[in-house]
Formats: sequence, C-alpha cells, structure tokens
Amino acid sequence: MKRFSNLISKLEQSNKTNDKLAALVHYFSEADEVDKIWVIALFTGKKPKRTINTKLLKEWITEITDLPTWLFTECYHNVGDLSETIALLLPPPTAHSDIPLHQWMLDLKRLVSSSDEDKKQFVFDAWMKLDVQERFVFNKLISGNFRVGISGKNLIHALAKLTGLEVNHITHSIMGKWDPEHITYTDLLEGVHVNTDNSWPYPFCLANPIEVPVQELGAIADWQAEWKWDGIRGQLIKRNDELFIWSRGEELITDQFPELHIALEGLPNGTVLDGEILAVRDGEVLSFSTLQQRLNRKTILKKQLEQAPISFYAYDLLEYGGQDMRGESLRKRRFLLEQLLPIGKIIQPSPIVSFDTWESLVETRKQSREMNSEGLMLKHQDSLYHSGRKRGDWWKWKIEPFTVDVVMIYAQKGSGRRANFFTDYTFAVRDGDQFVTIAKAYSGLTDKEIKEVNRFVVKNAIEKFGPVRTVKPELVFEIAFEGIALSKRHKAGLALRFPRIVRWRRDKKVEDINTVEDLRVLLKSTMRESEL
Repeated sequence: MKRFSNLISKLEQSNKTNDKLAALVHYFSEADEVDKIWVIALFTGKKPKRTINTKLLKEWITEITDLPTWLFTECYHNVGDLSETIALLLPPPTAHSDIPLHQWMLDLKRLVSSSDEDKKQFVFDAWMKLDVQERFVFNKLISGNFRVGISGKNLIHALAKLTGLEVNHITHSIMGKWDPEHITYTDLLEGVHVNTDNSWPYPFCLANPIEVPVQELGAIADWQAEWKWDGIRGQLIKRNDELFIWSRGEELITDQFPELHIALEGLPNGTVLDGEILAVRDGEVLSFSTLQQRLNRKTILKKQLEQAPISFYAYDLLEYGGQDMRGESLRKRRFLLEQLLPIGKIIQPSPIVSFDTWESLVETRKQSREMNSEGLMLKHQDSLYHSGRKRGDWWKWKIEPFTVDVVMIYAQKGSGRRANFFTDYTFAVRDGDQFVTIAKAYSGLTDKEIKEVNRFVVKNAIEKFGPVRTVKPELVFEIAFEGIALSKRHKAGLALRFPRIVRWRRDKKVEDINTVEDLRVLLKSTMRESEL
C-alpha cells in the first residue's frame, strides 16, 4: 500500500506527461507481480464497488476524533475532499502495516457483504496502521471514488517502455473483460486471454483534430470523407452465434439496444463492426438528447423504443470471417463492409460524403448541424486500423461549437491540486430581471486567471451553502458547448452538452449576457420537427 500511495502522490504532484511516465515505470519495475495486476485494473476503470457509504464514514470519523459534527463539516468544506479530510483529521497511527495492495483489494471485496459493525472494525483497524497518504488512498478505495490523473495511453506507454512490448499489443491485451483475481501480470500483458472470450473487442482507432487547411492534404482521391456523428461509438461483434455490443468506454451494452439484435440473423459469425449507435427515424439522424432517452436503461419501455428508435451506422470492418482486418487498407475494408451490409435499415454503412474539390467539401461541412452531425471525418484510403491515434491518417474536422455569454453566480473549490482554489463554477443567463442557472464548468482558464477568480470569490461571497459560495453576479464568461437540450435538472429548463470556458469576457458587463429566450430559440433551430 505504501508503494502504491507513493505512486498516487507522484502522479498528482505533476501534470507533465514525462513525470507521470517516469513514476509509472519506476512503480512497475519494483512492485510485486500480484500488486501490478490490481494497479492496471484500477487505472483502467476496474475499480471496486463502493464498500462503505459516505454517511457511515462521516459518522465514524466524528466518533474516532470526538469532533462535533459542525466542526468536521467546516473542515470538509475547507479541504473539499472527504477522503483527504478524514486522512488529515485522524490521530497518528498506532501501528504499521506491511499488507500488500492486492490483499487490501481482496479484503475490500469480501467486506461488501459484511455487517456495518464488521465494516467499522475493519476500517478503524486500517486507519490506525496507515499514514496520511495511505489513508487517503484507502479512503478513496472504500468509498468507490477512486480516480487518478493518468490516461490509459500513458499507462500503456509506461508498460511498453518497461516490457519492450508493442503499444498496440498491450492496448489490445488490457481491453475488455478480465479479472485481476484470476490472471497474472505476465499473462495479461502477453494477451494469453485475448479472443478466448467470444465478446472480445478491439482497441478503437481514433482521430486527431485537423491541423492544416484541407487543401494541404493532397490528392482528393486519397481521402474518404464521412459525417462525424454525435452518438455512442461502439463495436458490434458476432462470434459463435452470440452478439455483443461494446461502447468505446469498454462497457458491454448489448441489452440496451434490442433493435440491433437483428445482427444475429443478418451477420455471419466472425464479424466485428466499428460504428455509431444513433437515434434514427425515417432515415434522419436525431439529436443526441433524443438518444439519451435510451442510455443506461435496465428496462426499455415501448414509448422509449418509439421515441428514440436505434440504428447502427458502421464506419469500419475490423473482423471478417474470423480474420483480423485491421492490417488491411481502409479502401479494402470499406469495400468488404459495403459487400457485407446493409442487412436492413437498422444496420448499414455510414454514408460516404462525396466531393469533387476541397472547396466543395468546405461548403458541405457547413451542413453538418442540419444532419445532426459534429462535422466531418477525413480518412486516408491507405490507412490501417491503428490502436489509438496515429497522426496523419485520420482527421476530425469539427464545426465550430455554439457559444453563449453567461455570468458566474456560484463557485466551489476543486479537488486534488485545485483543492485550495475555487475552480468549479456555475453559470447563469438572464430571464427578465432574474438569473437562472444553465451550466457548470471548470476548465478553460489559465492558472493565473484561476487565482484571480479565486480572489474575487473570497472577497465577494454573498452566501454559503456547504462548500458552495454564492457570489456577486459580476464576472462574465463566454462558454462553448456542443449541443443544447431540454432538461428538468436546470432551472432554465435547458442543458448544454460539454460546456467549457472559452474566455473571461472582461470587456462585457452582466447586462450583456445572453437570455433564456436566446437559448430556447437556439434549441428550436437545432431540433428536427419530429423531435419538437
């Protein structure tokens, strides 16, 4: 646990990729084999279920410290993170623990079914033999809030640097379903389990934002253009008469989309398609907000099937007749895809966008919003299907986002490196003489601007609601977003998709911000008649 907690500390102390890679390589070169497999699991989203709810943790920390509830609450609001607050408030440890990480993980897994009293005893014993940093990590694990500032790409590159294995090989090996209790570190990286499960997906090929004018990409005949759909990227897999649908986030979502089960009859075994799950009616792609009605549903009602009918637009063919096709050119993969599909309107190739000149494609891109698309994808005809991103083969050419001017009315402290600064902001637009909240955002400002905004919040806080501060509505910001939808969560009745701060509008006053009516007009202009 000490070695792992030291790793977490190093990863949080720097935002430089090289520092993070060095910390990872150092850890994996020294850690026990069994611990390594659990670290890979944790860093790839296979975190344990929440063992203890936060209400119990708050009760236990006030009991062990004999602090009044109000004082603990004040400490929590000041620190901004429950796990860190508890770690800091606990008395010094009375013992020392040499229990390895993997044993902690197994004990926590078994603890899920224990009584509250047994859980309490286990947690008290752990707190009393862990130091502050170890307690912080332990608290994250038991509360189910374990997150770390390291990307899957950095983890894979660190493992590749340490082992000498190819990045693509490791990427494929750590995807999909595997259990850290039943596989060794060596077997995982060597991929001995790959494709033994009929459901096994492939790593997704990703694109980079286009960096040059399209006219500089060269001959038109070398490129394929497609719409960049705004749906759920996924892989549709049929092997041995079984169907599996994976999201790009490595979630198995087969049961959520019964319409796509037509693939069981229409696709041959040994087929893997990469594509987009979309809400489509009468051949028209509907908005992402319509698609959201179908997401994360345990039970799908008839009304939802009717309001958000699902289709799968296939981009690529990754496996054909049981053969891995990723090493073939896009030209060949697309030809085979079109021979294989369509098997019906529900599963079909994503349409190619034809163009005679780059200038004509520039004009076509302007129609993206009418198609409920985010823009265009440009793929080189000779490109292979790489794991992750390879600069130069695939480009995403997104349309400019929507923007709106808003005023900050609430602020809350961040976490991790930002725990001492107000960095989580709630923004509002005008509705007559009132302000109504429309979005939260916490990215887009420089470190210098964050400190300046923090000083403003400290000096101009009007009210306090737990960790949240109401501030004078004076700071105007321009925020960007990808889409807009009706929402019951916001007072404005609207929600913005992927809001982020573009810039601090020091040149504007609060009287200049946008109104709810502006956004309602925008919403109406982005929706098809069938969705209104």
